[in-house]
Amino acid sequence: MKRRRFSALSAAMLAGSCMGLHATAYALSLNDITNAQASQGLKLALEKGAVAAVKLLGQPNGFAGNDKVRIPLPGVLDDVAKLLRGLGQGARLDELVVAMNQAAETAVPLARDMLVGAVKTMSVQDAKKILTGGETSVTEFFAEKTRQALSIKFLPVVTKVTSRVNLADKYNQIAGKAAGMGWLKKDQVSIEQYVTAKSLDGLYLMIGEEEKKIRQDPVGTGNAVLQKVFGALRS
Repeated sequence: MKRRRFSALSAAMLAGSCMGLHATAYALSLNDITNAQASQGLKLALEKGAVAAVKLLGQPNGFAGNDKVRIPLPGVLDDVAKLLRGLGQGARLDELVVAMNQAAETAVPLARDMLVGAVKTMSVQDAKKILTGGETSVTEFFAEKTRQALSIKFLPVVTKVTSRVNLADKYNQIAGKAAGMGWLKKDQVSIEQYVTAKSLDGLYLMIGEEEKKIRQDPVGTGNAVLQKVFGALRS
């Protein structure tokens, strides 16, 4: 297979994009960063970010204890929730919220291998999209490559955890009727689909956050390639 490599311009874009510097600041480092190292550095950053996000979220309180990804009750339950709390049923609602977040925490570790695989098979076109796609480009890359397959993989795990809560079945009954009248989004038709979608949203968001940390502190990774690609310009 013919080996494709970044152009010198792409290497410059990678270095400059990852460090957030102006062109005049990163042009001086091009002699120190080869095209192959630029490509390798991006892949390493994405892989490390994905693995770190899975580890962070796939543990007790990984979702529930993180304001950025905590899964709330579906919006359609807002009015019902107020009524139930007024009737002394708040504990049951809280139990459902706990189960939803625990389901996400249980499912997320299943994503590790698929996320790493997506990085390893990343094409030059994928890399260019990441470089020119702005702050959400990392999230968009992983979502495009893995969301559909991970949804299928997560759903049975989420279903197993949420099924322990009786209120989940009642939500599904209400949601089913509402969906028939076109009142609900596709990912809110069942509590299982809702939690699966929110789990993936949170996972992709945190991958992007972890990748940003690597760019900001490449030395902290302890990886020579990452230090060279993302750290050379900090001096």
